[in-house]
Amino acid sequence: MLCAAVILVLGSVAVRADDTESLPERSLRQIGERQKVLLADAAKAGDSLDEESLRSQLQGLCHEYELLLQQSPDFAAAYASYGYLLGKIDMRRESMAMLLKANQLDPDIPLVKNQLGNYLAEEGKPLEAVNYYLSAIKLDPKEPLYHYQLGTLLYEARDDFIQKGVYSRQTLETAMHEAFKQAAELAPDRIEFTYRYAESFADVEPPDWDGALAYWAVLEAKTPLPLEQQTIRLQRANIRIKQGRFDDARALMGTVTEPKLQDQKQKLVAQLPENAKK
Repeated sequence: MLCAAVILVLGSVAVRADDTESLPERSLRQIGERQKVLLADAAKAGDSLDEESLRSQLQGLCHEYELLLQQSPDFAAAYASYGYLLGKIDMRRESMAMLLKANQLDPDIPLVKNQLGNYLAEEGKPLEAVNYYLSAIKLDPKEPLYHYQLGTLLYEARDDFIQKGVYSRQTLETAMHEAFKQAAELAPDRIEFTYRYAESFADVEPPDWDGALAYWAVLEAKTPLPLEQQTIRLQRANIRIKQGRFDDARALMGTVTEPKLQDQKQKLVAQLPENAKK
């Protein structure tokens, strides 16, 4: 995630690995490349990761960022990349300071807007966070993550938005559902986006069960994996139970044979009329 984000930041200010790049741009690109290798190696190491070595190398990267910013105090992309790194190593206040500086120097870096939105959302300030997410989307409407995070914020903080009069319930639910839809359409191979869009049909009032069934069916047809197919069938069975279509629910659950899904299946079976507690 971090590596991809750094690439996004560099791309947003057109840093190029060619003869036209400035010395600060070249330095930032080289730091980013070392960072990419370091984090990729750390991910591969898994449980055998040498944490002390990683910590030392991350400190080295931070030192390089500090030197770069001393030499180029108005280099917005460097503040953005450094701020992102600091956030990933739990230096949240320092990260926020760097991101705010980047935003001050260049208000058109979508990743910075998104990260500021993340920080404010985590701090329990959704009404402030939403504007940063919307700005990120405006700057880079093709990035699915930004839509997904907007949808998540609207869903998790829906009571705040409604009580403060920022959105009506209907407007909020429409915006939330549309945000998840955009994320799923922009990244149809990202299961976390497509599943969340499918779930969001139930997050509106009244729930759009027919829409949910249709989209779950699309997802099932796309996946070749039996476990995922049967997981989706349980989702469909759950909807059929809510609709009172118990025979359809039984038929769907009858095709679920994966051992890992049996507990989830039995919870749905218990909701059928003949099994429900009186």
